[in-house]
Amino acid sequence: MEKKKILVANRGEIALRIIRAAQELGHATVAIYETPDADALPLRIADEAVWIGDGPRVDYLNIEKVIKAAKKTGAHAIHPGYGFLAENPDFAAACEEAGIIFIGPPSEVIRNLGDKVVARRIMEEAGIPMVPGTGNLPPGDEGLEAALAFADKHGYPVMLKATAGGGGRGIRRVESAEQLREELPVARAEAQAAFGSDAVYVEKAVVNPKHVEVQIIADRYGETVHLGTRDCSIQRRNQKLVEIAPAMITDKKLLDEICDAAVRAAKAANYFNAGTVEFLVDQDGKYYFMEINTRLQVEHTVTEMITGIDIVRTMIKLALGKKLAFRQEDVVLRGHAVEMRINAEDPQNDFMPEGGKKVTVYRSPGGYGVRLDGFVYQGYTVPQVYDSLLVKLTVHGFSWNETVDRLRRCLRNFNIAGPKTTIPFYLNIVEDPDFQKGEFDTSYLDTHPHLFEYEDVQSEVNKLAGLIAEIHWKKENPYAA
Repeated sequence: MEKKKILVANRGEIALRIIRAAQELGHATVAIYETPDADALPLRIADEAVWIGDGPRVDYLNIEKVIKAAKKTGAHAIHPGYGFLAENPDFAAACEEAGIIFIGPPSEVIRNLGDKVVARRIMEEAGIPMVPGTGNLPPGDEGLEAALAFADKHGYPVMLKATAGGGGRGIRRVESAEQLREELPVARAEAQAAFGSDAVYVEKAVVNPKHVEVQIIADRYGETVHLGTRDCSIQRRNQKLVEIAPAMITDKKLLDEICDAAVRAAKAANYFNAGTVEFLVDQDGKYYFMEINTRLQVEHTVTEMITGIDIVRTMIKLALGKKLAFRQEDVVLRGHAVEMRINAEDPQNDFMPEGGKKVTVYRSPGGYGVRLDGFVYQGYTVPQVYDSLLVKLTVHGFSWNETVDRLRRCLRNFNIAGPKTTIPFYLNIVEDPDFQKGEFDTSYLDTHPHLFEYEDVQSEVNKLAGLIAEIHWKKENPYAA
C-alpha cells in the first residue's frame, strides 16, 4: 500500500489512538493543536504538529483552518476521530472538494443519517423495526398540535428529539400534555443552540430498555460485515458511562436478528467505512432502530478486544481503497470486554468536572487482558476547557465472571491523587449484585442510588506521596503557576 500522510483532526486519547494505528501502517502523521494543548502527548508522538489557533474548542471546529493545515503539510487524508468535526457533513464535503481523503463515510451519507427524520425514512423503507415517531414538527402552534395528537394516539411518555442531534444530546422525556406544552419551545431552543437547527420530532418512549449497538464496517466493493454487539445501557442522562461487548442479552437468536438488521440498515444507507447502528430493546425482547453514528465510537475498544480486529487500522485501509480483509464468517467473538471512562469528575456532585486540578500521583493497572487509552501522567493538569477524561480502562476476560474480577482488580490498582475521579463510583458498580449478574437497563442509575454512596478519602500514604510529588514538581518548574 502506498504510504500517505494522515492529519488527525482531534485531540487527546483518540488522537493518540489514530496516530499509532497510522504509524503502524507506515504512514506519516500530522497532529493539530490549540494553545491549551501545546504540551499534549499527541504532538510528541506525531511526525508533525501544526498550531491552528488559541482556541479553546473554537479552532478544532474551524473547517477552513483544518483543511489549510492539511494542505500546508501535504496531508493526503484526514481522520476526524469522534466529537468535534467527526459527524459534520460540511467537513467531509470540504475534504472531498479539497481532494483530501476523508477517513469515514461520504458527506452525503453523513448528512442523510445525521438528519434523524431522513434516517428513519431510510430505515422504514428497508423494513428495519422502528419506534413510532413523527416527522419534523411544523413551527409554532401547528407543531404543538401535531405533537399532542401523536402523544394522545400512542400514549405517554414520549421523547422530544433534536432532528440534528447526536451523542445523547437534544433529548427530553415528556410525561404529560402539560409538560409537552412547556418543553417543546425549550427543546427547540436547545436544538438550535447545540446543532444550529431548531427542528425536533417526537417518538414514543421505550420505557427502561436496553441500549444495544452494533459495530459495522463496509468497503467500497459491496462487502458489509458486523463485529457483534455492545451494551451501553448504563447511562447518565443519555450519556454512556459503561460499555460492554457483547450485549448482555442471553437470547442469541435475538442478538443475531439485531446484527442482521444492522447490516441491512447500513446497506440501505449506502454506508461505507466504520459506523455504529444503535437499537433499543424493550422488556419484551422487541428491538427498534434508534440511529446510525457515522463515526468511530468512544467504546470501539471493547469490540476490538473480543474480535481481535483493529477498527482504526481497518478504517484507514478502507479509506485508501483497500477491500475488507475478512468476511462475516471470519469474525469470531471471544469472551467479554468492559470499558470504563476514568474521568476527573465528582459523581457525588452531579459528575462535576475537576478542571484545573493537578494529578499529583498517577499509578495505573496492567497485566493480562488490560488496555489503557489515555495521556494522563503525574503532574498533568486537568484542562478546564476540554473534557475531563483521563484514561479509558478496557478489560477482557474469557467469561463474564473473569472479566468482572479483572475489572475490580484494575480499579483497585488505580492510584490517582489530586482530582476526584469516577473510580470509587465504578468500584460500587462492580460490587453491585445486579451488575455482576449482567442485569441492567437504562434505568440502572435511577434504581441503584446506593452506587453514589461511598467515602472518597485518600489514604495517608497517598496524601504524603502527593505532597512529595508536588514539592518536586514545583522545584523543577519554579516559574509555573
